[in-house]
Amino acid sequence: MLGIGAFKQRLPQPDAALPGRADEMRLRRNAHHVHGRPLRDAFAGLAQVQFGMGCFWGAERLFWSIPGVFTTAVGYAGGYTPNPTYREVCSGETGHTEAVLVVYDPAEIAFETLLRTFWEGHDPTQGMRQGNDTGTQYRSVIHCDTEAQHRAALNSRDAFQARLRAAGVGEITTEIVYPAPKFYYAEDEHQQYLSKNPGGYCGLGGTGVSCPIGAAVPAQSTQP
Repeated sequence: MLGIGAFKQRLPQPDAALPGRADEMRLRRNAHHVHGRPLRDAFAGLAQVQFGMGCFWGAERLFWSIPGVFTTAVGYAGGYTPNPTYREVCSGETGHTEAVLVVYDPAEIAFETLLRTFWEGHDPTQGMRQGNDTGTQYRSVIHCDTEAQHRAALNSRDAFQARLRAAGVGEITTEIVYPAPKFYYAEDEHQQYLSKNPGGYCGLGGTGVSCPIGAAVPAQSTQP
């Protein structure tokens, strides 16, 4: 028996999801709070991927200072409601998860290095929650922009799963999706939240198991 709030651990049916709105979330300041680079752009010549690993405040902080990462932004992805609000996503009635858009230069950083940060930065075995944060918006996901990313993500999952089993940890529940669904930017106050609020909440915690990828992997290996 799942108990009170169990509905928030089940994805809604598409026809039951909140209707959302036609207008995109407007960013009052299209500049990253840490380094000033744009949050929304065409990002010509760069690669991108979306990671969901629990509350997006702490997840974004894991990536924004990695050498080779151009910029990061938080938003909502993987559900049905167009242009949702934070309150709507937290209701469990949009199907979206809290996601981090990571834009990176593949000539400077291997995709596998980002995958290692992802796997080690949270517990990917928890289904519709992450630690004490419970609900579909906290599920673990990798939304891939290319087939090469998708292959690399699947391979990394299998390698990490072997390590988890050896350590007596559970089965990975991460959704690995290609092509990536539309990324809806979150409200301004959520962008780089832990840079604006250094003492703010971060509920992320890994398994303590190291991921056997990402070391000495040539950057060009992720290209299609």
